[in-house]
Amino acid sequence: MATQTAAPTLIGSVQRALRLLEAVASHADGAPAKQLARETGLPLPTTYHLLRTLTHEGYLLRDKGAFYLGEAAARLAGGGAVQNRRIKIEDSLAHWRDEIGVPVYFALYRDGEIELVSVADAPNSPAVEEWADFRETGHAHAIGQCLLSQLDLKSRQDHLDRHPVEAITPYTVRNRRVLLERLGGLGRMEPLVERQEYALGTVCAAIPITVGSLAATLAISLPLHQEERLLPAVERLRTEIGNLFSSLALSISI
Repeated sequence: MATQTAAPTLIGSVQRALRLLEAVASHADGAPAKQLARETGLPLPTTYHLLRTLTHEGYLLRDKGAFYLGEAAARLAGGGAVQNRRIKIEDSLAHWRDEIGVPVYFALYRDGEIELVSVADAPNSPAVEEWADFRETGHAHAIGQCLLSQLDLKSRQDHLDRHPVEAITPYTVRNRRVLLERLGGLGRMEPLVERQEYALGTVCAAIPITVGSLAATLAISLPLHQEERLLPAVERLRTEIGNLFSSLALSISI
């Protein structure tokens, strides 16, 4: 005996609300309730009720009798774009990991903090273990130093006031003055190299990039005994950065 698949339970009010949102989205200059009712085939009282609800929740705006998409609807659309960018970045990091044979990191400086957005590694090329909080130890690792190098002096000082320089390995930068001298002496696109300052037995390099108005970086790491691979690998990564960022509209935050 054939098994019948039960019909899905559909919520009519949700369907009607979505039809209204689609209708409003088709009018860049807005549309009045009566026109939206005609286009969606909904009774006018139902249309008014749904429009009031959608406006109250921020999905629509009303101005001079016309309805427009509101901020909540824009966030829904923007969320998909942000997710697509994240996926593209993750795919690119994975590609570079496989091509160059090193772990690849992508990080931002946002709202006064270091944010590690994505990491691509593999069993034969593992990422550095975050044994001390990346946000609090930006002075000690290549990612943090590279991000701090892109800030103005006041912003650097503010960050270091909140997250003071302290030794976490015998190779960590000694004090704030030495760190600031190092950061101030970097060229515009010069990679920042860090040797065992965050994790013993590890060397890292980071490249400064800009994502919209945010400071950002791509970085790699290698075991100390493979240090000779570090600069060639980061140079290869730098030559390919444009292939990713020229194809992404990253003018808004990721």
